[in-house]
Parts: sequence; C-alpha cells; structure tokens
Amino acid sequence: MTEKILITGGAGFIGSNITDELISKGMIPIVVDDLSSGNRVNVNKSAIFYECDIRDHDATEKIFQEQKPRYVIHTAAQISVSRSVREPIYDAGINIIGMMNLLDLCAKYNVEKFIFSSSGGVMYGDDPKVYPTPETVCPDPVSPYGIAKLAGEKYLKFYERERGLRYTALRYGNVYGPRQNPDGEAGVIAIFAKKMLKGERVTINGDGEYIRDYIYVMDVVDANVQALDKGDGEAFNIATGVAKSVNDVFKALKDRIHYEQEPVHGPARPGDLRRSVLDNSKALKILKWKPRYSFEEGISKTVSYFEERR
Repeated sequence: MTEKILITGGAGFIGSNITDELISKGMIPIVVDDLSSGNRVNVNKSAIFYECDIRDHDATEKIFQEQKPRYVIHTAAQISVSRSVREPIYDAGINIIGMMNLLDLCAKYNVEKFIFSSSGGVMYGDDPKVYPTPETVCPDPVSPYGIAKLAGEKYLKFYERERGLRYTALRYGNVYGPRQNPDGEAGVIAIFAKKMLKGERVTINGDGEYIRDYIYVMDVVDANVQALDKGDGEAFNIATGVAKSVNDVFKALKDRIHYEQEPVHGPARPGDLRRSVLDNSKALKILKWKPRYSFEEGISKTVSYFEERR
C-alpha cells in the first residue's frame, strides 16, 4: 500500500522540497499549509493540499480523519529568530501550541511516526565550548524561537513515553536553497542573492563575522527520508560541520553573480548567536546520512534558481 505522509508547511521552502522527493519515491504527500509564508505554486500538483492553520485543532483533525496518514513530517513554523524576540507569544502560538495540536492528533489517530524540524543553529546557545557542537552538549537556547524548538523536543519525549508515538528530531543548521523566501527576515543567502541579481546594495547586519553552518536543502530532504525508518527517539544535527561567516556568504555570492558593489553594514540583529557549527557524526552513524552538496555547489544551484525567476 502506498504510504500517506502528512507534511505541515508543505507549501514552504523545506516542506515543498520534501514533498517533491516523496512523490518521486511513490508516496502520497498530504500538504497542510495556511499560506501565511508558504506559496501555493510550490505545492506539487500530485500532492493532496489543504489550506489550514495547525493552530486550528478542529480543522486539522478533519484532515487526520479523512486522510489517516501513516507519518507526519512537521516543517511548519514561525522561522524568524528576530521576530520571536519581538513577539514571543506569537512565536509560541505557532511553534509550541501548533505542534502540540499535531502531537495530540497523531496519538489519537495512530500515526506511526513524527519527524520534527528542530534547529541546531539555535539549540546550543551562544557559547557551547565545543565546536563543531555534538548533540551531547546540553541545550541552552537564548531566543524564544530556540526555546520553542527545545520545548517541541521535550513534548516529543512525553508523547513517546505516554502515548507510544515514535519520533525523530532533526536539528538543522542554516538551511538554504531553491524556494527559500528572499523577502523575509530569515535566509541570508536568498536575501543576498535576490538583491545582487537586481543590482541593489546588500546590507550585512553587524560586522559580518557571525559564523553559521550552512546546509543545502536537498541534504535536509535526504535526512527526512532517512528518518522515516531510522533514529527513533533521538535528535540529530543535520549540518555540514563547516564554518562560514556572513562575509564568506557575501563573497561566494559576489563571485558567482559577478556583483561589483560593496556591502553596507547595519546594526546587529537582536537574538542572533555569534557562532554555530554542528557535529553531524551521529547522523552519519545512525541515520546513515551525510551531506552530499558542498557550499560552493549549493550556492551555485541556489543562484541558478533565482536567476531563472528574475
């Protein structure tokens, strides 16, 4: 029997790429998205689509009743760290209450497994002492966004213990690639690429030496597929282990696009960590996953995507 997999946020950047991959493997994706940040054009025509807010328990329950998914891949989220700092209650409404609605329905309708898009980029705080940082380092998120992701992982453990719901949590680095929104607050590569291709000046927040672990979206897609039948009850860093600064990102895009302007430096953003680089060896050992795309390959593919849509 063909597997039905419910994907929250499936009209968004990561969720839509996962949807395409599942269809290519012969599965039936059920996309749930309120289109607040996702785009209907991202949804594969072979997917079943519901426009629905995961905070609406009754509307979401009807989808579970109708479709009876075997798995849930949860990518829907409020994704901006800086917005979570400004509006922590709004962030918690989506990233905690919305997720709890889903977990409750998964337990009620006997979903086999829940795959959670967590965050390694904010999970370990501002100074975890170990770089690249492994999952054994105690979580210490400082932003409401990170706190909500940690709460999500704790609720997963609760639902596993009390309700028998299997799960895997994937702690992403900084994900980038085709379909990322270049007009939001998150996603520096997409934001810079769009501005450079339009010949506009690029603003770097702070000194540009904020260090991140950038992971190409198709590597994240592969991790979600692997997690369907591996890694139960565990959290995994899904990242490259390679440190890149915002200045490195600017230079890589500048070289690829042949952009000639210099950046403008603005104020640092509240809530931004100074440094985040993740150890991915646990994912390699248990999920049998490793990144396939280098930073240069990912940058080139991302720029090509935005060039095609200019």
